[in-house]
Amino acid sequence: MNTHRPIKLSDIASPLPHSETELRQLEDTYCSHGDTVHYAHQPNFFETCEGSYLYDSKGTPFLDLQMWYSAVNFGYRNPRLNAVAHRQLDTLPQVASQYLHREKVELAALIAQDAERKFGSKGRVHFNVGGSQAIEDSLKLVRNYSGGKSLMFAFEGGYHGRTLGASSITSSYRYRRRYGHFGDRAQFIEFPYHFRGPKGMSKEEYGHQCVQKFARLFESEYNGVWDPKAGKAEFAAFYVEPIQGTGGYVIPPMNFFKELKQVLDQHGILMVVDEIQMGVYRTGKLWSIEHFGVNPDVLVFGKAITNGLNPLSGVWAREELINPGIFPPGSTHSTFASNPMGTAVALETMKMIEEADFGATIMEKGAYFLDGLRDLQKRHRIIGDVDGLGLALRCEICAEDGFTPDKATMDWLCDEGMKGDLKVGTEMYGLVLDVGGYHKNVITLAPNLLITFEEIDLALTLLDQLLVRASKR
Repeated sequence: MNTHRPIKLSDIASPLPHSETELRQLEDTYCSHGDTVHYAHQPNFFETCEGSYLYDSKGTPFLDLQMWYSAVNFGYRNPRLNAVAHRQLDTLPQVASQYLHREKVELAALIAQDAERKFGSKGRVHFNVGGSQAIEDSLKLVRNYSGGKSLMFAFEGGYHGRTLGASSITSSYRYRRRYGHFGDRAQFIEFPYHFRGPKGMSKEEYGHQCVQKFARLFESEYNGVWDPKAGKAEFAAFYVEPIQGTGGYVIPPMNFFKELKQVLDQHGILMVVDEIQMGVYRTGKLWSIEHFGVNPDVLVFGKAITNGLNPLSGVWAREELINPGIFPPGSTHSTFASNPMGTAVALETMKMIEEADFGATIMEKGAYFLDGLRDLQKRHRIIGDVDGLGLALRCEICAEDGFTPDKATMDWLCDEGMKGDLKVGTEMYGLVLDVGGYHKNVITLAPNLLITFEEIDLALTLLDQLLVRASKR
């Protein structure tokens, strides 16, 4: 006889808050382990946040140098953006997506008008919720425009999300190994990762070489991508991150994208720019592609547009790809696309960054932080490479030879920072770091864009402590 009775909510719910031990037991039993939480052996619980810091139940401040994977660009609990969220909650927090609201229209107009000024093309904006979902929408746009072509180019080291379509154009086989492909496929092209590129070449020379390798594919029909008699490519678009995110904040030479775009334009291939992680002033400009002097055909954004408060993402595309004649009502849909909470906060974000010279301030802070990282590199042999653009910074952890990737030490540094026992004066701190890179050995630094110089100094002090500890293991 079955003696088990159904579990009731009252069996789990408690009149008092659960202890951390009880919460861990519940999480281990009832939460999926399919997300990234369990990359850590025992993930931290946090209770509150403010500015550049997360706080645990003991009140220990953890200086966050990854800010929710660059989603919280303007600091935790940003007063101005939080106030807009509260106001929207009290006015129009929900409305079905077949109706209009002011915030959606004004936000789309701001983004599209800005893009027209910068890129010289009239365009429109389509909203969604998450970055991967916006990538899916962009795949629909380019497939539709190209007559159904499902082949794309993308970069080695590139990351575009983990939905079925997005993972098919993401370079990590790990993300699709168990699921197969869903329609779209990518051919992955070398990205100019200078630190691990051919020796004896300047960064610009290596970038030029990478473009020439790519251009070679169009020299003959027997390279598998081009029909010279018809003058048509089998590929619809090239998906690019101007600065690689999960790939380790790899910054290409300034000549690279101009030369690449020339090849794409010559062969009728669209350039789709993924700004989900590097957009919204992470690099000192609204879109990181602006640094490289090229005009994209499609631009995908998300994350920091709402400072992580309410999910919102979107796609800007040139008019000929997205006008109602070619992309009519019902072409794609998400229940929560253009939701009023998200669009209201994003609209305020756009207004906020137009009111001050965000770009100059971020470039100044980024240069200061990068100088500090270079000083650490001189004193710690395990730092093989540092680089940065704005407040997108990288610090590559290597063996004592300064080159061989050292993932084990990188993992140890992350875990050690999460202990919350780094001491500066009389204060105890934790340090939140993120792991990236082709070999998972890069500290990818995406601090609060409103970080103070004093907090940058603190970050460098805490990093120095971790590196000293690593040398004594």
